[in-house]
Amino acid sequence: MEMSVPAVILTGMSNEMPPQLRELVRLQAGVVTRQQAIDSGLSVGAINSKVRFARWRSIYRGVYATFTGPIAREAQLWAAVLYAGKGAQLSHETAAELNRLSDRQSSPIHVSIPVARRVRPVKGIVIHRSGHIDAGARFPRGVIPRTLTEETIIDLVNEATTLDDVIGWVTVGFGKRLTGEGPLRRTLSTRQKLRWRNRLDEIVAAAAGGAHSALEFRYDRDVERAHRLPRAQRQVPFTKPDGSRGFRDRYYERYGLVVELDGKQTHPEHQRGRDRRRDNDAAAGGGSTLRYDWDEVTRQACATAAQVAESLRKRGWTGRLRPCSPRCPAAAANAA
Repeated sequence: MEMSVPAVILTGMSNEMPPQLRELVRLQAGVVTRQQAIDSGLSVGAINSKVRFARWRSIYRGVYATFTGPIAREAQLWAAVLYAGKGAQLSHETAAELNRLSDRQSSPIHVSIPVARRVRPVKGIVIHRSGHIDAGARFPRGVIPRTLTEETIIDLVNEATTLDDVIGWVTVGFGKRLTGEGPLRRTLSTRQKLRWRNRLDEIVAAAAGGAHSALEFRYDRDVERAHRLPRAQRQVPFTKPDGSRGFRDRYYERYGLVVELDGKQTHPEHQRGRDRRRDNDAAAGGGSTLRYDWDEVTRQACATAAQVAESLRKRGWTGRLRPCSPRCPAAAANAA
């Protein structure tokens, strides 16, 4: 990631820095450590003077912003990893942010350090001690040290408290094409202790096969397989009206039926849900696309399976839907 440096750094006091320090300022979003400044040729007295006259300000002990004004996100992240010291890498939710596994900024900032080191905790930073951090790892100049995608996924899986969270972290990596089955399995093999290990083989295989979100995984397992529906094709490419490329979540090609899954894990507004049911009823009677959200796939999986089965029957499917349990509401639809 290329770091942006506040413009104020480049004016006024910039000529008072040794050239090596100016380069560090540029590469580290305006943030430097006390030791970096000294190693670059700035005297202790000069550093103290800059802090005393508010030209520099302390973010953490021994870590300074060399500019005035708001501290941007890049500078916050640099400050955290520089504070944590040798071998430190941004990790967990913060690495997920940088590696594009997540669209949200993490708060607090998560940093992992080699297990042999200890760092004094400070507000706003969570320190993780890890035996999987390579203390000698080198990153391109200007790139904040962070755990790689596979390590990040596994760290987050290890911290997950629900199976849906585990599924979500694994499948998002495949859905965004940030990892693959080989690299993830190789990294998994390096972890002796790992929560959810007994479920990961199934989840990784499903993600590699086209389950690119927790919702898609749940549809395949709880709607399709649990009720013995035909297996849909996953992630089928198509061309949109504007000429761009898209992907159908699930496509029953033989029967001309598309299933789209809304990944927002929220309950739809009452009217929106009623409209979706109306549209799905129309599709079941001869349309081409069914749309389902988190609630319809997880809490209403049996009713969803019955509706998909009815839509497939209208298109020539001669199979029988299997109730997932003796009390499955889909049993009535199967008997119809």
